[in-house]
Amino acid sequence: MTPRFKDRIAIVTGAAAGIGKACMHRLAAEGATVLGVDRDADRLARAVAEGEGAMVALPCDVADAEAVGQMVDEAVARFGAIHVLVNNAGIGNRQRVRLHEQTPEDWDRVMAVNVRGLFLMQRAVIPHMLRQGGGSIVNMASIGSYRATALSSPYITSKGAALMMTRAAAVDYAKDNIRVNAVCPGTTNTDILAGSSQEVIDMLVARAPQGALVEPEEVAALVAFLASDEAPHITGGSYLIDAGRSAS
Repeated sequence: MTPRFKDRIAIVTGAAAGIGKACMHRLAAEGATVLGVDRDADRLARAVAEGEGAMVALPCDVADAEAVGQMVDEAVARFGAIHVLVNNAGIGNRQRVRLHEQTPEDWDRVMAVNVRGLFLMQRAVIPHMLRQGGGSIVNMASIGSYRATALSSPYITSKGAALMMTRAAAVDYAKDNIRVNAVCPGTTNTDILAGSSQEVIDMLVARAPQGALVEPEEVAALVAFLASDEAPHITGGSYLIDAGRSAS
């Protein structure tokens, strides 16, 4: 694989599983030193061990401002720079209920990771990118940034916020050689689906015009392109990868 990220330092959050793990492995395979971030330290260590290339586990809760600041400062102290940030950490709502039935606790739990965490990671990394003369940020949004799903108001709202935060940051730092883009996956074949019945899986596949789930490695390939020097004038964009579902 072409080493597009040779001598580059990348941070990937939510790196212990699913799309985050695929992004970490992809960037490492293309030459980056990847700092995998996740609050599940044991699972993160296993994800690092499963890949090939230079990867380092940095356990951290992205919703904790002090922990994020310390983690990013440690990364810069050890590795000298941060060229790429993949803001992938995210969670769904536990309660599958209508908006008025959502509890403030579940709402706040989702917002803490999906919105506050996205903000805190960018807030901590961008000053270093400014000092080094640029960088690339890829925020993980969702097909849910564009279309609602019933009984998922906290998650859907958080992913809409992720999209607008991406656009705002892209405008703020366009003159600073910091590019900010969003990737918006549809239903992806990750561990989240492991407990689903075959009936549910068949429904998810059938509603996509291509009749398929998205694979984490496909999302990682798109992330790697957007983060690379092959996309120098792509910023503020949002890129759906959903087997055609948003077109139907």
